[in-house]
Amino acid sequence: MADLETIDKDFYKGLQALSDSSFPKKCSTCGKIYDNVHDYLALTKAIGRSSGLKESLDDDDKPLVELFRNCVCGSTLMDVFNNRRDLSPAGLKRRQKFEELLNRLTNNGFAAQTARDELLKIMRGEGSDLLKVKPSEK
Repeated sequence: MADLETIDKDFYKGLQALSDSSFPKKCSTCGKIYDNVHDYLALTKAIGRSSGLKESLDDDDKPLVELFRNCVCGSTLMDVFNNRRDLSPAGLKRRQKFEELLNRLTNNGFAAQTARDELLKIMRGEGSDLLKVKPSEK
């Protein structure tokens, strides 16, 4: 079974930093500097058995995620992220279509993770040899 830190890092992949201007981030207790989001996640620790995530709203009532982590010195740090998931009507329609395609592939014998990975490649314009879809021209 994966440890909590591994699970957290996979979970946090769905978040993106709201602003590069929040980095570098400096711990006010020990002075440790975290140059970017990657360093912040890799070099800090989860707070106990908590994910460290707290949902809040921005000034326009759009959802934000506050991520609390412990610095190497033990001091608690916080940064603000948003969820990359598009919850607009168009985004929800794309999610529904993705689920339909995923179900169609798994019903035809593809492993769920393989089907998901191949669909995501197509969405990124990479194409899929397995699904015989050519890369998008840029």
